[in-house]
Amino acid sequence: MIDIPLTSDVVRGALELERTGRGLVPHRLPARARAQNSDPRLAMAEAQPAGVRLRFRTRADVVELATLPTKQVYAGAPPRPDGVYDLLVDGELTAQASASGGNVLNVDMATGASSLTTGSPGVVRFAGLGGHAKDVELWLPHNELTELIALRADAPVETLPERRVWLHHGSSISHGSNAASPATTWPALAATAAGVDLVNLGFSGNALLDPFTARALRDTPADLISVKLGINVVNADLMRLRAFGPAVHGFLDTIRDGHPGTPLVVVSPLYCPIHERTPGPGDFDHEALARGEVRFRATGDPAERATGKLTLEVIREELDRIVTQRQASDSHLHYLDGRSLYGEADFADLPLPDDLHPSPAAHRRIGARFASLVLDFKAA
Repeated sequence: MIDIPLTSDVVRGALELERTGRGLVPHRLPARARAQNSDPRLAMAEAQPAGVRLRFRTRADVVELATLPTKQVYAGAPPRPDGVYDLLVDGELTAQASASGGNVLNVDMATGASSLTTGSPGVVRFAGLGGHAKDVELWLPHNELTELIALRADAPVETLPERRVWLHHGSSISHGSNAASPATTWPALAATAAGVDLVNLGFSGNALLDPFTARALRDTPADLISVKLGINVVNADLMRLRAFGPAVHGFLDTIRDGHPGTPLVVVSPLYCPIHERTPGPGDFDHEALARGEVRFRATGDPAERATGKLTLEVIREELDRIVTQRQASDSHLHYLDGRSLYGEADFADLPLPDDLHPSPAAHRRIGARFASLVLDFKAA
């Protein structure tokens, strides 16, 4: 077996590779942004390598990756399955594996307190790939912290040529919540269908118009940018309408400072009944948790919309208004109603399993629609 250096030519989709004592950790926010963040949920989310994959060309029959995963255990919630590693050969999902061992992060959802139990690295191994030349992508678990220790193969590897880059920012839905595996989150499916390189800045619970996230988008090379905004602002009950509009303008202004002419698509929230007309904050359905189910609910009062509280309906109207206003001087700015990706009819056909996040089948539908509506012509 040959040791393959873990460089940025091979590790794609990360904004920074942090060297550690034994390997490296892919980050989806740069160090400057991480230093300005004080939310442990965002710190965890950006270090989960959603959209990060190892990409190379090789004749190897065997490829193996040594990693140190950090698995999460939530008190009172059903056990989470181990993170999945997806192996794509020439664009087709060929094999899947999980890494044994690793650290365990125990989280109390009621208090937010956590404790870490350290463990040992594991190895995921893929064999029987054949001795022919092929393009290989090994997608890392989208929902499990992963420290890369070593990449090995039984034949040399070559770096693959650059492709058009699609840079995306969004919430847990973009991060991949409820998707079956990392290559089957909706952004991964859309990118694979369109043949573009994905940089996924979808952060569970944290698409909150943070200026440091806008600067990360500003500073990342891209041929197409999309920002899916709204659901986290509502379910976090973060701001009122008065603050939301200027915050969106500021977020887009910062992106435009680095990408003045790049196609930029503002995507409004997908259809989500609990928040369509009911403000946040969102919360767990504690009765469902007592039954061993994870479900979410909205706790706000619909009457509070009159005082500026945000719902998904209000968010869509405001985003549409903002984009229309800015298009007078920005011909490369576009608006996409999220309900064209997943709407009321889709909810009737493919309900949200936890009342908030799409099912694996819905991820596939959303990915196919985004590739058709956006990537097929905006990145061409």
